Amino acid sequence: MVMSFRVSELQVLLGFAGRNKSGRKHELLTKALQLLKSGCSPAVQMKIKELYRRRFPRKILTPSDLSMLHVQAGQLPSAAALTPGTVCHLPYDHGSAAVPAALLPSPLPVLGLKHEVDVQHLSPPVHPVHPDVKMRRLPFYDVYDELIKPTTLASTNSQRFEEAHFTFALTPQQVQQILTSRDILPGAKCDYTIQVQLRFCLCETSCPQEDYFPPNLFVKVNGKLCPLPGYLPPTKNGAEPKRPSRPVNITPLARLSATVPNTIVVNWSSEFGRNYSLSVYLVKQLTSVTLLQKLRSKGIRNPDHSRALIKEKLTADPDSEIATTSLRVSLMCPLGKMRLIVPCRAITCTHLQCFDAALYLQMNEKKPTWTCPVCDKKAPYDNLIIDGLFMEILNSCTDCDEIQFMEDGSWCPMRPKKEKQEVCQTAAFSGIEG
Repeated sequence: MVMSFRVSELQVLLGFAGRNKSGRKHELLTKALQLLKSGCSPAVQMKIKELYRRRFPRKILTPSDLSMLHVQAGQLPSAAALTPGTVCHLPYDHGSAAVPAALLPSPLPVLGLKHEVDVQHLSPPVHPVHPDVKMRRLPFYDVYDELIKPTTLASTNSQRFEEAHFTFALTPQQVQQILTSRDILPGAKCDYTIQVQLRFCLCETSCPQEDYFPPNLFVKVNGKLCPLPGYLPPTKNGAEPKRPSRPVNITPLARLSATVPNTIVVNWSSEFGRNYSLSVYLVKQLTSVTLLQKLRSKGIRNPDHSRALIKEKLTADPDSEIATTSLRVSLMCPLGKMRLIVPCRAITCTHLQCFDAALYLQMNEKKPTWTCPVCDKKAPYDNLIIDGLFMEILNSCTDCDEIQFMEDGSWCPMRPKKEKQEVCQTAAFSGIEG
């Protein structure tokens, strides 16, 4: 009877009996068999019957089933027979260690063929334990190691609230990396720049997934409740509250030891037809200063790209009655209302107006939205470019905050009205905002 239990049932049984309920399925099965072998109490026997009925609601317990609870110790496979060479002590090494099939009895020894068909029909759909889920790369983190590869948080459809258990261990080298990365941040706050990062997402394999939290989520790391990002304000009345899409730093709750494994217990509300994935990584947190250096190292975009964009915007449209002959653009950053220093925009943006790269990265370091402040479209880090034409303009024009582009791609400064007489030919152009 116990041999037919899944991981969730084995964990419930072991927890009820006060035994350790962490580990892989074959380890849990070994513990459950040892529990039977040592002579379990009537309460534990009742729990086994209850779990079995919940697992197979249409199967009627027969005397032969009940006798399985009182089976002689000699008939049970011993713990020694189940475990040699099969226990993986480092859970981040996802090898395929398993109990040899020859050592395990048939998973449903007392079911006839007809019952087996019924059971298969009743079983929930099987989801891959490690689906081919790819997490979206986060600009402010470099991934060093994968401690738990993306693992399905599958709904069993048997209960409203689900629970899943995970373990991971750190190598001596990883522990050393974390400990030596300790940094004293402003405000006398100590933090590690090498972190253990927990991520949740939808169990989708079609494209890289952004962080997405299951509803009513609770996470315990090594028995302690893990703080999660606070809920966002609801976008409309009656909408279910949602947490922001970001990872969770669990380093403060992790055991920074190579000898003691770490445990994660996840509780969430199941949703019909929707599954989630959990993964854990060892990452290095980067700063906006580092990201700006990386952006600069990519180089400055050739000014001719922007000149071509100007000519395209000012090319006469034969269907338009109004001919646009010039384009005014500000040299002030729309974010900080200060003069641009590192003019930047996304390659997907169609406007000429730039924003300051340093300020944009600082704002996303605090609250990652990666949205262009000019057009409100997505401007992810990998799409950012430094505009070479604006760099030339900023270096040669230090005394004005606005310029005007001509049809041929040339430009002239727009000074206040009292200086207007100094600017040649300005009156010949009608300016509009770009």
